[in-house]
Amino acid sequence: MTHDTDIHLEWSGPLTLDEARACNGDGDWGVYQIYGLHHTYGSDSLLYIGKAEKQYFGARLSQETWWEYGADPKRMSVYLGRLAGEVAPDNDTWDRHIDLAERLLIFVHRPAWNAQANIRKFDAELQHVHVFNWGAYRHLLPEVSGARWSSRLDTVKKWHVFRNDETRIPRQIPK
Repeated sequence: MTHDTDIHLEWSGPLTLDEARACNGDGDWGVYQIYGLHHTYGSDSLLYIGKAEKQYFGARLSQETWWEYGADPKRMSVYLGRLAGEVAPDNDTWDRHIDLAERLLIFVHRPAWNAQANIRKFDAELQHVHVFNWGAYRHLLPEVSGARWSSRLDTVKKWHVFRNDETRIPRQIPK
């Protein structure tokens, strides 16, 4: 039996791009989201979801250059999501959780500047993942489930809305 992987992210922000690039200390890794101008979707759109798993947020964000092409970087806002929970995982689990959370969040929210063309190939890995967003998670859903957003439930063959005559115990409807 496959067990579910629950991933909790504690979000902070908004930060300017320069403030986020300065996040190079202990605990400054995880998933990030960037909001700003998109010519089609408007001035306060979810543009990008990324990850910093083996480097700090500041280092990772300094490598990004896509916003130089019309996204108005002076008005962008950045939110940082750090892994949270009762017990810190080992390094391999930590990196895997960051990777899974980023992929599921991209798949569900479809940010304007992320490329989702090949995200379906990871479907099987995401089927039992739940991401819980806490704190300043902005426009993200508070919880996303691989069970809901993957093909996990596609195999349900006899899906239908239940009717009262299908139940074993007749229901009494109050008058």
